[in-house]
Amino acid sequence: MVVKDGLSIGALAARTGLAVSAIRYYEAQGLISPWRNSGGQRRFERADLRRLSFVMIAQQFGFTLPQIKEQLEQLPHGCAPTKSDWVRISHGFRAELDTRIATLTKLRDNLDGCIGCGCLSLDVCALYNPKDRAAQNGTGPRYLMGDSPER
Repeated sequence: MVVKDGLSIGALAARTGLAVSAIRYYEAQGLISPWRNSGGQRRFERADLRRLSFVMIAQQFGFTLPQIKEQLEQLPHGCAPTKSDWVRISHGFRAELDTRIATLTKLRDNLDGCIGCGCLSLDVCALYNPKDRAAQNGTGPRYLMGDSPER
């Protein structure tokens, strides 16, 4: 594996722990862009190791591939991203992560109380959601999703 010749898909798979089919899928989704050598084989830049690592981490945080692609498109192509490049794209995820953290915190703190599910099976639900008012705002746990109970 000579670096100037790029990484083969097998070498990239071995290094990232991803299946070759997953790498091909990420390529088809536009997350990485290999080039072809004179024999027509895919070759990847070493920077693609970092890109794929970012993809795997972002997926663990629940981001979709289109969201991840949007962030990766801000990185330079053909060279390894710098620390400042990674800091810049991390700001794109920061607000979303803060929102998710706030939602999870609210869920944790309200699991034992009414979360606006509209079940009306608990005495307290009649106080927070009389006549299932929350259903007017849509489906799901409306109060947990940010709606305020109007009293």
